Amino acid sequence: MKNSIKIERAIMGITQEELALKIGVSRQTISSIEKNRYIPSTLLALRLSQLFTKPVNAFFELEQEDEVLI
Repeated sequence: MKNSIKIERAIMGITQEELALKIGVSRQTISSIEKNRYIPSTLLALRLSQLFTKPVNAFFELEQEDEVLI
């Protein structure tokens, strides 16, 4: 899965630390999400959605290997 959290954060003009404080996680968690090393929980994804005022799939995207085969 890839994401555009870093871009969304830049649009808001906030640091990793500020984003982390707003959604109740550590700065390291934000860094790990931005580097695609950590996939956030549903709760965390929904908190980001609320903060960015965008649906989750606006900033998280499945990569080809993640997609469901029908």
